[in-house]
Amino acid sequence: MTKARTCLTIVLAAGEGTRMRSSLPKVLHQAAGRTLLAHVLDAVRQAASGATVVVVGPDHDAVAQEARRIVPDAQIAVQTERRGTAHAVLAARDAIARGYDDLLVIFADTPLITAETLSKLRGALAQGAAVAVLGFRPVDPSGYGRLVMEGPKLVAIREEKDASETERAITLCNGGLMALSGRDALALLERIGDGNAKKEFYLTDAVAIARAAGRDAVAIEVGEEEVTGINTKAGLASVEATMQDKLRKAALDSGVTMIAPETVFLQADTKFGKDVTIEPYVVFGPGVTVADKAVIHSFSHLAGADIGENASIGPYARLRPGTKIGKGARVGNFVEVKEAVMEDGAKANHLAYIGDGRVGEGANIGAGTIFCNYDGASKHRTDVGKGAFIGSNSALVAPVTIGDGAYVGSGSVITENVPANALALGRVRQTIKEGWASRLRNLKAAGKKKDQG
Repeated sequence: MTKARTCLTIVLAAGEGTRMRSSLPKVLHQAAGRTLLAHVLDAVRQAASGATVVVVGPDHDAVAQEARRIVPDAQIAVQTERRGTAHAVLAARDAIARGYDDLLVIFADTPLITAETLSKLRGALAQGAAVAVLGFRPVDPSGYGRLVMEGPKLVAIREEKDASETERAITLCNGGLMALSGRDALALLERIGDGNAKKEFYLTDAVAIARAAGRDAVAIEVGEEEVTGINTKAGLASVEATMQDKLRKAALDSGVTMIAPETVFLQADTKFGKDVTIEPYVVFGPGVTVADKAVIHSFSHLAGADIGENASIGPYARLRPGTKIGKGARVGNFVEVKEAVMEDGAKANHLAYIGDGRVGEGANIGAGTIFCNYDGASKHRTDVGKGAFIGSNSALVAPVTIGDGAYVGSGSVITENVPANALALGRVRQTIKEGWASRLRNLKAAGKKKDQG
């Protein structure tokens, strides 16, 4: 039985991304509901079980926290000075010295990198290469380093400013991501010098150093999008669009019906059952699960919600985190649900707020009903029992319980518990004063004449 190769992955997340025009570190910006760093670490987790080191800049504690949220045992190394990519990798010198079979070096701002591609890099090392580099062919290669090849072997990575006219004609460009043989890695990295105009240590020099030592370097070609690094908000928007296209296609391929897919926005963790239908202009936030045969109607916004089989949501519904919608339940237009459970068959068809509570099986919430869950200091819960009927324009002042089968009359303000099968009325008895409106109008008319006189 072949022994599994060990792997150390170094994720470079020290870049500040000042062109993002944001106080948020670049790698903490989000695409499809996850940080750029999270996308990269997810690919790493799938392709390279082993140790992970995330290299951060000084005072980037938030980046370190995000890394450990995703990979709890991730090691954090700090690049105190920005002196090039090889210098950043050597911030993890102690981990490299432990002697892994493979060393992967990945940039944290390349969220479209796939586990399959990372596995190809490792595969090249397993076949004897000392260095493996990702290459791509951009429409316009201007500004990119060129991969100089001799047959199947990579000879050098030539920066455009140092390239000859012949080398500038090369269309295969450096994608930045690299793999190094573990037994060679530290020696190669330590031989990289700073004899360049910027006095920085470039990881790309590892190729020429390996070749000079008689070791092989290879290039693996991938599509441009996989190695696209994000440096601007425009770049972030472009990656978001790419991810949305991929997520929509995956949903359609799994059997979801989307009437206008280009208008639906998904998250990386959105989950669908069978025969789900999504109408135009629906936005999914993080943490949404939709069960079989549910329908999400137009202009609804969902986040942190679990939607049951055959449920109907919207149009114009808002489901906030902590929402659980049961089988066959209905949440209609202009209904907001937050941190609440609507059990099987429960209905809130229009114009209601259901927050911090439970709506029992088969219960009906009338139009204009409000769960008054907040007293200005604390949140309280409302419990509506099975089969209860809440009349329109009612206010249920939490904490309060409406028993199974109970009725609440329209326009009521309910502040006390209602027993099962009882009727609760919390409104003033209607009074009619004949002719009152006519007398009021006459008084107003008389007042106007007096003012004009």
